[in-house]
Amino acid sequence: MRPVRTAFAGALLGTLVLAGCGQTGANVAPSNSPDSPPPTTAAAGTGDFPVTVEAGNGKVTLAKKPERIVSLSATHTETLFAVGAGPQVVAVDDQSNYPPEAPKSDLSGFKPNVEAIIAKKPDLVILSNDQDKIVAELAKVNVPVLLEPAATGLEEAYEEISEIGAATGNKAKADEVVSGMKAAMAKLAADAPKDKKLTYYHELDQTPYAATSKTFIGQVYGMFGLTNIADQAPDAAGGYPKLSAEFVAQADPALIFLADVKCCQQSKETLAKRPGWKNLSAVKNDQVIQLDDDLASRWGPRVVDLAQAIGAAVAKAGGAG
Repeated sequence: MRPVRTAFAGALLGTLVLAGCGQTGANVAPSNSPDSPPPTTAAAGTGDFPVTVEAGNGKVTLAKKPERIVSLSATHTETLFAVGAGPQVVAVDDQSNYPPEAPKSDLSGFKPNVEAIIAKKPDLVILSNDQDKIVAELAKVNVPVLLEPAATGLEEAYEEISEIGAATGNKAKADEVVSGMKAAMAKLAADAPKDKKLTYYHELDQTPYAATSKTFIGQVYGMFGLTNIADQAPDAAGGYPKLSAEFVAQADPALIFLADVKCCQQSKETLAKRPGWKNLSAVKNDQVIQLDDDLASRWGPRVVDLAQAIGAAVAKAGGAG
């Protein structure tokens, strides 16, 4: 059985965003396990059924192709549509805002309601958190569940896309998506200027919480040869340390990436108002990058878009240096 990983930017950081900004964050939560899962135990490469995949909740066998899928994860909603399972999706949670055509509902991925889920008459529920033991509750009423926790690395993200493709009868398209992602990521990494030894700070919220190189997001940055200032934090907190303003000021990162833009309206201008930050190199040199909060907190197919934004900033900073 594949180990269940804690999610990557929401149970902890989603709560912080809600409290700090008054708005909802992405349906994800921090991931602090270095475990790497074994490969899928079985999957029909042709999309034939029955199909068995090994997910976070063990081996899941689907007797037939699901036609009424409910997604309680914004990341997995994106994956479902990317692999061609969109027409099979009947409802997604209230955090699933991409793609626009996804059938958004008032279902909550943070506080799943069994009765509300069952009312959608699903033949497959896909989620990233086993909140309130929802997996066992749905099992009691014979609803198949695929638990795909937050990926701790790119290989796990690719594996989950393949598993979702297999479980929904879209394995070939899923493999195509993964191949495209791998090629795009490899090219971005190869094209990045790595001789500048650039340092960076990735901000999750204004507390400020950051992410170390051991996290999923940290590994994406690692592709570009960047040095993460959060790696030197006194308390890594499972990969998501709470930094002090003084720590960031002393580290003086060359690049600052903000993942609290849509939720909390952070920018170079707001950073400059923080004590001791107006003279930071990244602020003075216009190297504060406003990321898309959603891209920065999900581990699905659009991680390529996130990497492109990071790559463009690295290229700009490298050229300026």
